[in-house]
Amino acid sequence: MLDVKRRIIQTTYWLFRKLPIHSNRVLLFSYYGEQYGGAPKYIGAYMKRNTELDVVWSFVEPHKYEKLFRKKEMVRYGHIAYYYMLATTGTIITDYRMTEEFKKRPEQLYIQTWHSSLRLKQIENDAADTLPEKYIQMAKKDSTQIDVLLAGSRKSKEIFQQVFWYDGLIAETGTPQCDILVRRDQHVAERVLSYFNIPQGSHIVMYAPTFRKEHDTSVYDLNPAAVLKALHERFGGEWYLLIRLHPHLKNYLTAFTYSEHVKRATDYDDVQELLCASDFLISDYSAIMFDFSVAGKPCMLYTPDIEDYVAHDRKLYFDLRTLPFQSFEKQVDLIRAIREFDENTYQKTLHEFRKSIGSYDDGNACERVLQLIQKGL
Repeated sequence: MLDVKRRIIQTTYWLFRKLPIHSNRVLLFSYYGEQYGGAPKYIGAYMKRNTELDVVWSFVEPHKYEKLFRKKEMVRYGHIAYYYMLATTGTIITDYRMTEEFKKRPEQLYIQTWHSSLRLKQIENDAADTLPEKYIQMAKKDSTQIDVLLAGSRKSKEIFQQVFWYDGLIAETGTPQCDILVRRDQHVAERVLSYFNIPQGSHIVMYAPTFRKEHDTSVYDLNPAAVLKALHERFGGEWYLLIRLHPHLKNYLTAFTYSEHVKRATDYDDVQELLCASDFLISDYSAIMFDFSVAGKPCMLYTPDIEDYVAHDRKLYFDLRTLPFQSFEKQVDLIRAIREFDENTYQKTLHEFRKSIGSYDDGNACERVLQLIQKGL
C-alpha cells in the first residue's frame, strides 16, 4: 500500500512540475511540518510585514494554526496540495533536510536555514558513523539542490563548509530565529508567562537537554526543587521551571513529574519564544545554549554522562571547558554554582566567546535573508 501511495505521489508531483512557477510565492515549513517555529517562522513573519510576497506555510496539522493564518496560507504537509506548492513555488525555505522526493526546478530558489546558530555536537559528515545510511544519502542529494545556506557565525560557516556535502553560497546573515533574542521582545515573554499560567513578574528557568541515541531518559535526573530554591536564593523573586525535551522525545514526556512550579514545555511550538521568556537556561549538549547566549542571559550545563555521551553518542566541536557556560557532572556542583553565580565574570567570558566565533547575530538576520531573495542571490 505504501509503495502504491509513493508512486501516486511521485507521479502527481512530476505532473505538477510541468506547471508554471509562481515566483512571488514563498513556501515555508519547520521540522517537516511538525511545528511553527525556527528560522522559517521569523523569516515568514518578516516577509508578511515588509513585502507583498505570497507566504504559504505547510503543517502536518494545519487546523492547529487556524487562528494565525487564513486557509489559503496553509497546506497540509505531505498531501497533494503540498506537492503542488513544492513544485510550483518560487522560493522554498526550511530548517531541516528535504525528503528524497524533492527535485528542485532550475527557476526555484531553495534556502536551507539549518536549525541553530552554532553546534556543539558534531553533525552531518563529521557524524557520518552515527547517522543512518538512508539519511546520509538523503542529505547528500539535498545538498546538491541548495541555493544558499545560512550561517549564524564565522565558526558555524567553517563547520558547514567542512561537513555539509555542499560547496555553494553560505550567507553570513546571522540566525533569523535569534533576532527575537537580540531584541528581547517583552511582549513575547509576557505571552509565554500567560500561556503557562505563570504570574507576570515571575522568573523562568528552562531545562532543555538534548536526546540520547537510545532515548535514555535516566540522565535527566535534575532536581527541580533544588534548582528553584538555589535560583531564589541567588536572584530573589518567584521562579518556575519549564522542561523542554528535544522533539525526538515527545513520546517520553512522563519521564518528569510536573507541578504548579514545574511546567511541561515540550509541546510548545516555538522554543525561541521560551528562550525569550527565560531568565536562566540549563542544558547539556544541545545547540540551544548558543541561541540563548545571543540574549546574554545565564546558562549552565548539566552533563552527568559526558564521557559516555562523547564515546557512544556524538563527539563535540568544543571542549566544554572552553565554553562560557559552566558545566557540571554532579548536580550538587550545579546547585552550588547557581548560588555563587557571578554576573560580571559570565558576561566577560560570554563576550570573549562570541567574539572568538565571529557571531553575525545582531537582530537583523531576517532582513538580510529578504535582501538575498529580492536580489535573486
